[in-house]
Amino acid sequence: EARRDRIAALLAALQSISQAPAPVLMLHPGGALGMARAGLIASEVTPALQAEAEALRADLQEAADLAALQQSAIGTLEEGLAGAQSARSALSEAISDRTDLPKRFTEDPVATALLLASTDTLDAFASGLARTIDAELSSSAPDATARKGEIPLPVQGRVLRGFGAADAAGVARPGLVIATAPRGLVSTPVAATLRFRGELLDYGNVAILEPAAGVLVILAGLAEVFGETGEILPEGAAVGLMGGDPPASHEILTETAQGGGAPQTETLYLEVREGDVPVDPATWFASG
Repeated sequence: EARRDRIAALLAALQSISQAPAPVLMLHPGGALGMARAGLIASEVTPALQAEAEALRADLQEAADLAALQQSAIGTLEEGLAGAQSARSALSEAISDRTDLPKRFTEDPVATALLLASTDTLDAFASGLARTIDAELSSSAPDATARKGEIPLPVQGRVLRGFGAADAAGVARPGLVIATAPRGLVSTPVAATLRFRGELLDYGNVAILEPAAGVLVILAGLAEVFGETGEILPEGAAVGLMGGDPPASHEILTETAQGGGAPQTETLYLEVREGDVPVDPATWFASG
């Protein structure tokens, strides 16, 4: 773009020369002396023009090669996005058919429904979770206490707001807000019991994990939640998927070219409670 004017002038000169009849190019209105001088000038100018033309040809070839590479990259990305969508569908089917996970307890659906209807805060709901257990099936509960402070985040992303930080509306919550890519996979960062799954108040779809006795990890804002209440999920098991629509291939290329990576348009809320008290998730998670 910066060289457009110069290239246009070069092409105009070359086009003018190519359209002139050959005999006319050999004549000069100043006679033989003018022809001699013109010949000397042309002998100096022609190599420079040839060099300019070769450089332009090389630039055009490079542009064509880059366009071909971009088209190939778009095709590869589209195949990858289609494969990712198929993988998400297969994941949902596999989890719905999963029967090999141990269960700590069975849920009392009536008690859960009553708790949901009678509470209007997350504090009250978390405090009443113990009343939703129908029958204890196993006493072997996960215990992640030894890994406290080193547990990875449950989703790939970046922390937008930390513990107690206020949002644009001035509302402060005792948890982390994590920006993630659309349809990002949320998994258990450590073995934990699934204490609750479903819609909760204004938090949207929620999964509540218990990685240690008396410790609850609340994951809110998911589009889909996997698993069955009472299951003991191993480390790395899929808990849910974030919402949103995956970006188109050309958007991914543009973001990558600008150094931004994949766009992170979805947000996951993560809160940790010890007993009935919210604590800074940084005491459990390596959020950096």
